[in-house]
Amino acid sequence: MESSTNTTETNKNETLTASAAPDKTLGIVAYLTIIGLVAALILNKDKKEPFASFHIRQSLGLLVTGIALWIVGVIPIVGWLISILGTIFILVLWIMGFINALNGKEQGVPVLGNKYSEWFKNIE
Repeated sequence: MESSTNTTETNKNETLTASAAPDKTLGIVAYLTIIGLVAALILNKDKKEPFASFHIRQSLGLLVTGIALWIVGVIPIVGWLISILGTIFILVLWIMGFINALNGKEQGVPVLGNKYSEWFKNIE
């Protein structure tokens, strides 16, 4: 009887892990280039998994901030400096967000993560 119970518990754990895997995968894919972000958006449209949605919002926020920095970079000297320093900052935030997705943490990137969640709250 006890081995039957252990087998049932093992099957439940495997089922929980298997159902969490796509959720974590979409969160990770969201950080892999613009194509990965678009793919995660499309794949999560039907599932609406909270973990994936959270990391899609974070990744989209980083992308929008990067585009804004690129636009600021058009301004000579001051814009170049802001763009270079901002790009380094965004790269560090991207790495932190990617590591959070890999570890299965639903934690926003420092400084701007809460704003990204607020700005893109309609993305589910």
